[in-house]
Amino acid sequence: MDLTRAIFQPETIEYGVVSPNPRLQNFLEMQILNVSQFYLLLAFLSFGLADWSPGASPSLDPDDGGLKLPPGFHALVVADHLGPIRFISISPDGNVYAKKRDKGLIAVHPNKENGRAEVTQTFGTEFGSGTGVCVRGPWLYFSTNDAVYRYPLQPGQLVPTAAAQAIVTGLPPGQREHEAKAFAFDGQGDLFVEVGCPSNSSGDPDRGFGAKGIDPASLFVQHGGFWCFKADLPNQDQLKDGLHFSSGMRHALSIAWQPVAKEFFIVMMGRDQLNTVDPKHYSAEDNAENPAEEMHLLKKGSVFGWPYTYWDPRKKARMIAPEFGGDNQKRDDSKKYPDPLVAFPAHWAPMQMTFYTGSQFPERYRNGAFIAFHGSWNRAPLPQAGYRVTFVPFDSSGQPRGGYETFADNFAGIPVINSPGKAKNRPCGIAVGPDGSLYVGDSENGRLWRITYTGAAGGSASDH
Repeated sequence: MDLTRAIFQPETIEYGVVSPNPRLQNFLEMQILNVSQFYLLLAFLSFGLADWSPGASPSLDPDDGGLKLPPGFHALVVADHLGPIRFISISPDGNVYAKKRDKGLIAVHPNKENGRAEVTQTFGTEFGSGTGVCVRGPWLYFSTNDAVYRYPLQPGQLVPTAAAQAIVTGLPPGQREHEAKAFAFDGQGDLFVEVGCPSNSSGDPDRGFGAKGIDPASLFVQHGGFWCFKADLPNQDQLKDGLHFSSGMRHALSIAWQPVAKEFFIVMMGRDQLNTVDPKHYSAEDNAENPAEEMHLLKKGSVFGWPYTYWDPRKKARMIAPEFGGDNQKRDDSKKYPDPLVAFPAHWAPMQMTFYTGSQFPERYRNGAFIAFHGSWNRAPLPQAGYRVTFVPFDSSGQPRGGYETFADNFAGIPVINSPGKAKNRPCGIAVGPDGSLYVGDSENGRLWRITYTGAAGGSASDH
């Protein structure tokens, strides 16, 4: 095999263009081949060069970067110690962009042959805390806690050199609660931005014993939903230019455009501290297992029931919140709010979501949703949970099949997590690369994984 590679190894593989090795040309010119040898050689070349696309055969970590994956999948650590990164996006030429939690963004240029980070560069440090990032056409969009901006990207350019342009301004920055701004693009050139509510369940005192519900109408003027803007129009204001698209939401950072249904799906974060507000009716276990994190279809005018209700995954029912007269038994039978399409366990904290549009993974993954779950902080005295990437299969019409499965696990690096501070890594960002690999970013130490499929028969870590 070494001799064969010495003859047939291309000199360069850059952006999918293979430059032939002169030794190969000389070999073909100098040798007298019979017909069978000639066609055998052509078959070998066709097979080998088909696999030599950018990053098609990256290095693999023997331990898969510490992750537990389904059979046939493997991972490598592209970069480490990038700092606290939030969401990620991959450009068509394979560069990775991440929004940093504190200031600015970071760009990672992986080596084309081994997939490891070759160049990392921080930029945009004049912009503060934020979460969202997305490469769209020749633009790099990103969000802070009160605005959405974009940089122009030039071909072959890793870090933008031109100034950023404000697209949406005047978003409420929040009060250190649910202030991150996620965004996504639909298929018609519109930009959707989420504004979370700076509240647990609109109670007084919020999160406090005996809290009584407050009418959230004034809160919903600028919070608790998605607003729609034009993707390419500068300096839009939330109240003057934005279309108030949905309401009745606490916080939903997981949003992605489903390529078959051509609609948005979201995963909404459920409330906290049921037993703190009403210990008479809710035990520590009730709080740990309630409420669900809810996947929904996002439609114009959607109202999802917060703060009045929550979804109990054990009872499989919409329940009245204790701040509004609930007692762990009263159900909401009004039918005003939709049932979740998929109910995930409580407090897992859904972060970035992406639909798999690549062709590298097996067919069953096509157009399904991958979701990064950050992991819980408030299940004590029970162990914390989440800290994983899940997969939701979608059918041929672009609708979820009704369940989820754990796809990547062991980000925390420990079997029992008593505190989120003990977790080694917490998945936050997730994106599909141009070759169909899946990238996952960690918000604690800034580790970036690349997950590839090697061709072995696969299953799933667990199904629900």
